[in-house]
Amino acid sequence: MSVDTAAMICASALDLGLVPFIRPPERDLGIIGRLLDGGALGIIAPRIETAEQARDLVAACKFPPLGHRSAISTLPHVGFKAIPVGELNALMNSATIVKVLIESPLGIENVGSIAAVPGVDLIGIGTNDLTAEMGIPGEFRHPDVRRAHEAALAACQRLGKPLAIGGIGDIAYAAELIRMGAAPFLFTGIDTDLLLGAARDRIRQALAANGAEFPNQ
Repeated sequence: MSVDTAAMICASALDLGLVPFIRPPERDLGIIGRLLDGGALGIIAPRIETAEQARDLVAACKFPPLGHRSAISTLPHVGFKAIPVGELNALMNSATIVKVLIESPLGIENVGSIAAVPGVDLIGIGTNDLTAEMGIPGEFRHPDVRRAHEAALAACQRLGKPLAIGGIGDIAYAAELIRMGAAPFLFTGIDTDLLLGAARDRIRQALAANGAEFPNQ
């Protein structure tokens, strides 16, 4: 979607008391300031693989002295109230959540140094993309994937940073990872899954009312 549309959704979410996260295009740091100014409270940066990339991300998300986000007079997050610049910058720096998404073997290899970057608040693993990069697409329970999850958990726990593990089409395995210390985020589906599930249920009901069965394929 466009930046304007994303910003309007974020502003509406703030009014509803929700915390809006935005996933900007890969490596597009220039768009982050506009999304944060529009109402986003969290940035999810895809495919972070090195500490240097994580530092660049933090710099785009935070006002000085923590980063290089451009100054602004006020924001929808504070109801457009007039707040001294220093106070506004400090407030938004503390409120803005920076999440890095690990989606490759190189990212797993560097997860400790990535998580150690000041200003990185949350680490996530996109397991679906990770398994594809590892040449074992969709094999969530493969021993190599398990080792990657365990290594990332150990590194993040050592640094006191939460690790959210998503992209797993196996509810039991996801629950096991949470018991091992992964952040208790429950990823229950994406928009296409939800829409298709609702459509199939509606068709199934309509067919059943007419004595027909929904095909399995």
